[in-house]
Amino acid sequence: MTQVTHSELLIIGGGSMGLAAADHLAASGVESVQVLDAHDPPHDQGAHHGETRLIRLAYGEGGGYVALAQRAWAGWQRLERETGESLLLPTGVLNLGPATAPFMRQVAASARDHALPLEQLDGPGVAQRWPGWRGGRGALSETHVGAFEARAGVLRVERILACWRQRLARQTGVALATGARVVALEALPAGGYLARCADGRCFGAQRVLAACGQHLAGLLQPLGVTLPLTRVRKTFAWYSADARYQRERFPGFSLTDDELGIYYGFPDIDGAGFKIGRHDAGQPLAPGEPLLAFGEHPDDVPELAQVIARYLPGVGALRHGAVCQYIRTPDEHFLIDEPLPGLVVAGGFSGHGFKFASVMGEVLGEWLSRGTRAPELAAFGLARFSIPSEENA
Repeated sequence: MTQVTHSELLIIGGGSMGLAAADHLAASGVESVQVLDAHDPPHDQGAHHGETRLIRLAYGEGGGYVALAQRAWAGWQRLERETGESLLLPTGVLNLGPATAPFMRQVAASARDHALPLEQLDGPGVAQRWPGWRGGRGALSETHVGAFEARAGVLRVERILACWRQRLARQTGVALATGARVVALEALPAGGYLARCADGRCFGAQRVLAACGQHLAGLLQPLGVTLPLTRVRKTFAWYSADARYQRERFPGFSLTDDELGIYYGFPDIDGAGFKIGRHDAGQPLAPGEPLLAFGEHPDDVPELAQVIARYLPGVGALRHGAVCQYIRTPDEHFLIDEPLPGLVVAGGFSGHGFKFASVMGEVLGEWLSRGTRAPELAAFGLARFSIPSEENA
């Protein structure tokens, strides 16, 4: 007979959302939480590696995120105070693009509707303020607008994951099982769920949070739950750069170019180099399909080099690149719901989720433990895609 490890609550996926939820539950005094991860977090198999992420409050992806972003900012500051670690660098973030770009319009609308400070500049003004941007013909012209948010910055992602893991290691009521790749999730006749791992271990709980990235859709399909998630290979890279790009002189940024695409980037932090990646495009992948290493796809270097050549005169030689993955929904908004009683799912963060992890830990932890959904999560439900579960089809 297979031995089953039982807990009150089970979290499948020990990445950013799973560890954040476990950390909140531990702080709340919940005494029976089991976390499973297929690897050994922090690692490079999920969506939390690559050293840094931007955090912005005047949100271009939609005004509905602003309240969550504000709570997340406060959560990161609290985590810094509690751990004594430097986790949030207030570099500011510059949003840059054509005045007609929907993203730029939404940044301005988010700031206006939520009374957020936002400094508006034209293209030449941006180049004058931050000489790392190329001004003049062919680069930042009067057709561009810049929206600078001083209360924004950079999160140190792997350092954050390490902090959460260290805190959990000191809690007796929370257990983390590594190398625990869940291959099946079964609903039990008497209620609750059983998670079966590839190595034969089994874990049972009354309530489950599934936040396992690329494996989420496949795990829930046998339960009759269809999740519209796709996996996309993404790349980013670090470059040598002159003093104009040091973090004291250059903010984090998002850049929309109607011809080249949508990019994001970071100043040189602690000598790591200037970092840039592309937010749109990418190569579709099946769950579990290996990621080609950086440079093995013909678009990897040229798609970054073209935007550097056009806009960033002080960025030089490529140091190294890396690959990651986005798990996307069709509308690129999050997917957070309870499609079956006792089974909460969190996925489809579409490349812009990590900044919210501090508050997501709180709201997901409360949903898992108390069954109460925070009002800010209402827009992220599965029903918006009109995909019926098989049992209701």
